Amino acid sequence: MGIFQPLSQPAFRWLFLGQLISLLGTGLTTVALALLAFELNPADAGLVLGSALAIKMVAYLLVAPIVGGYASCLPRKAWLAGLNLGRAILVLGLPFCDQIWQLFLLIFLLNAMAAGYTPVYQALLPDILPDEAEYTRALSLSRLAMEMESLLSPALAAVLLLLSSYPLLFQLNAFGFLLSALLLLLAMIPPQTPGDRSGGIWRRVSFGIRSYLKTPRLRGVLLLNLSLSAAGAMIIVNTVVYVRAVLGLGEEQVPLLMLSAGAGSMLAALVLPRILEHFHDRPVMLSGAGLLVVALLAGLLQPGYEGLFPIWFLIGCGSSMVLIPTGRVLRQSCRETDRNDYFSANFALTHGMWLLGYLLAGTLGSQWGMSGAFFGLALLAALALLAAMLIWRRNDQAELWHEHPEMEHLHPHVHDEHHQHEHEGWEGPEPHVHPHYHPQQKHRHRFVIDEHHAHWPKHS
Repeated sequence: MGIFQPLSQPAFRWLFLGQLISLLGTGLTTVALALLAFELNPADAGLVLGSALAIKMVAYLLVAPIVGGYASCLPRKAWLAGLNLGRAILVLGLPFCDQIWQLFLLIFLLNAMAAGYTPVYQALLPDILPDEAEYTRALSLSRLAMEMESLLSPALAAVLLLLSSYPLLFQLNAFGFLLSALLLLLAMIPPQTPGDRSGGIWRRVSFGIRSYLKTPRLRGVLLLNLSLSAAGAMIIVNTVVYVRAVLGLGEEQVPLLMLSAGAGSMLAALVLPRILEHFHDRPVMLSGAGLLVVALLAGLLQPGYEGLFPIWFLIGCGSSMVLIPTGRVLRQSCRETDRNDYFSANFALTHGMWLLGYLLAGTLGSQWGMSGAFFGLALLAALALLAAMLIWRRNDQAELWHEHPEMEHLHPHVHDEHHQHEHEGWEGPEPHVHPHYHPQQKHRHRFVIDEHHAHWPKHS
């Protein structure tokens, strides 16, 4: 079965089908939003869409860490299904917008729900697919689903618009979210392991981002995502500018070029599970970022239309090589009870990189032209790659020697290598809460930032 093997697991099969349907519906809404923006403000439709993109990123950055801090307290199935139902209702309201502020408000709410949905969904997959090889194939399938959405949704939207007006696209997306919610309810989702977080609201909300940024390999992952955002933003922001303004070609040439990037991404997604059976995540991800730098530098040759196809194809390949192993590195870098926090932090921080990439791609392209944009973004991608190579060291080890000072504290806990103490019988079932004492000790185990490991060992 190869890459499709995870679909033999019923829980993942329902989740994946729900994801695919909701992605296709979201792709239809992307097309419909462009038409709605033009109808509301024909003179500045581009500015409206650019502002909507910025609002999307702000929603991601604000909401994802909050969800990460409190998702462990929520029933995952009901939470995910409820968010899809909420998105269905909001999408149905979009055609009734007759003011720009109404459109922006609904876009913010939609993407706030997406920020609450996606990281929890991503953190759930390792629980359903504990085998690393199967989990890797699931990551590749998810990447394929995203590319299928980008390829199929515009074509499907074009056919539907021949039959009806753009509000139909919103209605179909709402139906897709509703169907996705029903499929989620069919999935057997394992109960969430209770966490041991202590402290107030700020500690809960900031834990994921603080822990993520204290982990060297994850700082490397974030820098590689900066390389990815530089190359990806060049495609998303400047493809239409290069094709229409620089080359003087028609609008029908734009989607064909975008198809090349999608084909590269899909090809890499198909072969990566086999590659990752023989190579570690770090060299694969660094190689992917290297491809992105090479592709951007090739743009300095001022290629014609045909010359852009291999460049866009390489960017697609490099993007999957960075994105797909990221879930594996995240799973390795946190405890099961903290996955929501880490995946939410990754979601927020990497979308921050995309926001920076969008702004730079647009600014460089308008100020210095396409050659200036290629050079500036290639320089950013190369510097991010070099920094990632230095921070995420080649000899990165999962198990590290480290010391614990003597301490006494209070938090929910189970009895593991850090909790071996006597009980009086009143403490109740695990995880339970009572004051407990930790003697000073030095030991070695798989090291992650958590309640008992606030800092990365300096000697590592």
